Amino acid sequence: MSIVVNAVKPSLYMDSVALMRCSKDIVAMDGIEEAALMMGTPANRQIMADAGLLAKEGEAAAAGDLVIGIRATEASQAELALEAAETFLAKPARRSSEGEAWQPKTLRAGLKVMPDANLALISVPGDYAAAEARKALNRGLNVMIFSDNVPIESEIALKQQGRELNRLVMGPDCGTAILGGVPLAFANIVPSGNIGMIGASGTGLQEISCLIARDGGGISHAIGVGGRDLHAKVGGISTLMALDMLDADPLTEHVVIVSKPPSSTVAARVAARIERSQKAFTICFLGGEPVDLPANAKLAHTLLDASRMALGREPMRQLSGAAIAQHDPASIRARTEIRGLFAGGTLCAEAQVVLRDAGLNVASNTPVGGALGLGLGDDDHHRLLDLGDDQYTQGRPHPMIDPAVRDLPLAEALADPKVGVVLLDVVLGYGGHQDPAGHIAKSLTELSSEGRLIVASVTGTDSDRQHRAGQVAALERVGVKVAASNAEAASLAIDGLYRRP
Repeated sequence: MSIVVNAVKPSLYMDSVALMRCSKDIVAMDGIEEAALMMGTPANRQIMADAGLLAKEGEAAAAGDLVIGIRATEASQAELALEAAETFLAKPARRSSEGEAWQPKTLRAGLKVMPDANLALISVPGDYAAAEARKALNRGLNVMIFSDNVPIESEIALKQQGRELNRLVMGPDCGTAILGGVPLAFANIVPSGNIGMIGASGTGLQEISCLIARDGGGISHAIGVGGRDLHAKVGGISTLMALDMLDADPLTEHVVIVSKPPSSTVAARVAARIERSQKAFTICFLGGEPVDLPANAKLAHTLLDASRMALGREPMRQLSGAAIAQHDPASIRARTEIRGLFAGGTLCAEAQVVLRDAGLNVASNTPVGGALGLGLGDDDHHRLLDLGDDQYTQGRPHPMIDPAVRDLPLAEALADPKVGVVLLDVVLGYGGHQDPAGHIAKSLTELSSEGRLIVASVTGTDSDRQHRAGQVAALERVGVKVAASNAEAASLAIDGLYRRP
């Protein structure tokens, strides 16, 4: 019988990413079945309860308290894990007492250290993010809100306030930005250049910026605006402000905008603003219907197309994968399904577009462009899963932080007799796991993939701390076919299941 223990730390806040890393380390300890360190909001307490991590002490926690939840096979192991969590939480205090660099704990204290700062990055639980962002705006700062689960009403109010103050609000759920050559949150090290980017999503910005970098180009700025900015209720406030900023930037000559399809009214508003610019634009609304664009803008069908068009090259509509000769095509084609397991939501969307354009039936937990939702009569569909979606990450790290989130879905795919091709993405950069390809390679050596083709793409550059070339080599050593881009990986998956090499 499992043992569940909780410890409550009153009025203690720590960054959610740091807490997720701590949870991951604790789960790796002997005898630990599950662990979570979360703020004691009602929503978080429910997540912990659903995960079997909430005890009587945690039930009484207030929203501003930090709750440690541990489930172990024995009481002694639970106590050791609890001690490890306590040690982690005490580290900031010990660093201060040992005379190392003092870290401010409030926005006010931070501004005393950096009075010339003009940007605040907000990474607190969603229940608190709007209040912290409002403080930053009132102190004259632009805001990047990494936090998710922020009510849309709060987002609208913040962006309206930011517009009135001429301060940009990026997010909520803004995962990536590159400002003046500085990568923020999940971003990659790419050269500076003349291409500016605006993206509703993080991995869309990452894929395009890395493809541009690997093809000899560079990025002036990449501005994330959050996944809901182009919704009708929000009205594209941040997108339009970012357009104004890039239009006024002398270093930016070409602008790329990438998102899932916007509302028609917001798309028209964005198109009207583009028409007033003297610069060239590439627009990628993944999975959307064709939209009317002014003469200075062209529509890209995929992230790969967008990267090439921004560099003045022709799009690659007819994609073809690398050779698969060492695999047994007959064995692969005896199966009927491509199973996609994605860390990047936009990469999952792009793969859906590629499969759909090949005439295939596609289903996803985050469907775009005519794809079917899971469980809606999808027995004869190829399933592409966005593992970064809330249903997979509640109380757990994002798969870009912890690639173990993909372990169970990968094992299930390889055990499914219908699956002939498994399609994966590997996303490098700041904030991500140190060796995601190594984790996948280890998993594949422990599982049987005989008779199946494993296809992957690696989003990143050789300047990233994970070193893209090394990640590619780690996958290839265990027989994974690595394509040059996510779109080409999806095409290779189709080749593997349906076409002769």
